[in-house]
Amino acid sequence: MPVYSMTGYASGQNGPVGSHSEAEARPAAAGRLGVEIRSVNSRFLDLTFKLPEELRQHETALRELLTGKLKRGKVEVRAAIENTAQAGVVEPSVKLLQRLNGVQDGIKAWLPGARELSVADVLRLAGGDGAARGDWGSDLLEVAGKALDALMSARQREGARLAKMLEAHLAQLRTLVEQAGPLIPQLVEQQRARFLERWQEAMGLTGGTLPEAAQDRALTEATAFAIRIDVAEELTRLNSHLDEIERLLKKGGEIGKRLDFLIQELHREANTLGSKSAALDLTRIGVDMKVLIEQMREQVQNIE
Repeated sequence: MPVYSMTGYASGQNGPVGSHSEAEARPAAAGRLGVEIRSVNSRFLDLTFKLPEELRQHETALRELLTGKLKRGKVEVRAAIENTAQAGVVEPSVKLLQRLNGVQDGIKAWLPGARELSVADVLRLAGGDGAARGDWGSDLLEVAGKALDALMSARQREGARLAKMLEAHLAQLRTLVEQAGPLIPQLVEQQRARFLERWQEAMGLTGGTLPEAAQDRALTEATAFAIRIDVAEELTRLNSHLDEIERLLKKGGEIGKRLDFLIQELHREANTLGSKSAALDLTRIGVDMKVLIEQMREQVQNIE
């Protein structure tokens, strides 16, 4: 499966209907419907809808459409209706004029002070505002579905880019782990040589004999130092976490939360490695690891 980012943008719209037969069959199509979908990273799926009054009744259907494909992210859906009938004057039919006249007479019978319809009012009712009040349900779901498909494609492209960056960081971390491995035996051997040198100096000062307690103390300190700087276990766990991250990137799908947990574990092992550092080279490796891991953390936070 692909790796998806939670960041993306897509939009879509339907075209206006040009023929009178189509307009009669689908009154809502006399306008142009536009839908925009934006998404950014979030721990959970957070949907926000900004719809005009004519479309609010379809929010539930839109929510079902989006939750079928999106699992995480803060997603905002905007929709708008543009009335294309205003581009020209729509000539009202005789039937419509008769209806408007009858409605006006009925209203004036009850409200004698009501003003009469103007020519502008008649033209607006004939082809303007009234045309936008039809059922936009099918159009809305169709346009939103296309925009959602475009959003998924955009999130997939961004996810592929993030996966490549993570793989590059994985390779760099593996190189640092390989560099750290041989340093530990060298440090232990150097420290052992220092203890032996001090031991020999002490024996020279005491005429060739060293109290048994002093010998035991020297051996204890040498052993404690070797244990304290031994990071073989940390390096093994680092490699294990790197293998798991690589496996998840190849698997794809909903891997963001799992990756975030593994990044925390990488950071913990790098901290332990730095705290056990007894040489400048090992300290430098620990710092380089933390820099790479922090960069990976920022990238993983955008993965679904």
